[in-house]
Amino acid sequence: YHLWDQSHDMNHYQTDANTNTNTSSPNATNSTATIAASATSTTSLEPCGSNNNQPLSDLPKKRNATDESSLKPPQKNKRIKTRPMNEAENGDAVRKSGGNKKGGAKANGSNCNNGNSKEGRWAEQLLNPCAAAIAGGNVNRVQHLLYVLHELASPTGDPNHRLAAHGLRALTHHLSSSSSSATSSGTVNFASTEPRFFQKSLLKFYEVSPWFSFPNNIANASILQVLAEEPNNTSRTLHILDIGVSHGVQWPTLLDALSRRPGGPPSLVRLTVVTAENDQNMETPFSIAPTGYNYYPRLLGYAQSININLQINRIENHSLQALNAQSIGASPDEIFIVCAQFRLHHLNHNTPDERSEFLKVLRNMEPKGVILSENNTECCCGSCGNFGTGFSRRVEYLWRFLDSTSAAFKGRESDERRVMEGEAAKALTNQREMNEDKEKWCGRMKEAG
Repeated sequence: YHLWDQSHDMNHYQTDANTNTNTSSPNATNSTATIAASATSTTSLEPCGSNNNQPLSDLPKKRNATDESSLKPPQKNKRIKTRPMNEAENGDAVRKSGGNKKGGAKANGSNCNNGNSKEGRWAEQLLNPCAAAIAGGNVNRVQHLLYVLHELASPTGDPNHRLAAHGLRALTHHLSSSSSSATSSGTVNFASTEPRFFQKSLLKFYEVSPWFSFPNNIANASILQVLAEEPNNTSRTLHILDIGVSHGVQWPTLLDALSRRPGGPPSLVRLTVVTAENDQNMETPFSIAPTGYNYYPRLLGYAQSININLQINRIENHSLQALNAQSIGASPDEIFIVCAQFRLHHLNHNTPDERSEFLKVLRNMEPKGVILSENNTECCCGSCGNFGTGFSRRVEYLWRFLDSTSAAFKGRESDERRVMEGEAAKALTNQREMNEDKEKWCGRMKEAG
């Protein structure tokens, strides 16, 4: 029943990340509003103009890959032509120098030291101008940049080649005006993965990368802190509302920490999981598990093995805005804590302002703590800029993710890495990737009380 790496000790991540806020209402409870600074923090990236492009002679030559057929631009765009890509060889990238001399230097997946420098990030210097050209209706420039991207893109190799592959797939999907999901193009992601391998991929990612494990452990530490501040916390029920993307991987660490508390664990731990399968947007990255994946029996078995009385409730076919104390079965005498991670950014922030309204819904449930982890980056929706601007911000987010996975997996090709990266790449086509920076989220939480 060990669902996680036991070396992830809660004490290693214990962080005072809580900000107490009191409302003016005398009946209001003291809420702990926690903004967990996510490892996915990015900065905005405006579209690069055509004069910022690298000379084509300075760009790497095309990488060979096992299956590039899905990267071809849609056939119904007659004015955009591409050449078919070669069959797979060994995944090496060859950099072409100027003149007639050909360089033989190889690049591999460990080439991930350009994360803080724009100079080596050539994929963005092709993808962003292409998106800007699409927004501006410059068909000739779109045709040229798609051709170059098609020659260089590969699902293997360093972050640039992988970003070019995912970006090219997203751009051609956009040009095709397809209403179907980008998953139809053959990209490996959570929904297309066999349940056992999905769990294996999650566990491996949590083991080698802090992308989710760090904010999850901050959230768990915050839950323990809120619990410690409540009177009679051993005899009362701990009720956690899980609106997250951990798919159960977050909770064994918390259960283990609860079992080792000096006063013992709470008499009952209730975990209410709000699934995303039938929520407003199924394309929110990392939110959807494959059909047949069920971690509840294993988690219940682990809790029993460490003498934790655990109860798991699952809420389906229920939008976030419709949640209330009755729908989740909350009780006034419980220690009720909300843990929302990487799911709220798909809520509309314009008109209607679904985010602020939902935070008020949570506040009305009178939780003892609300823990929010989100991407610290600018919004990508159509209301906050044109297609070129929004796409460049999505590309920036995905670059950070690909660069981090290269470091986490030490440059090695891995099926587990491809699953995680394919899921992250959904951000490029998800029209509801409406992120906000942490200051705006803090403002919304303070406004909600």
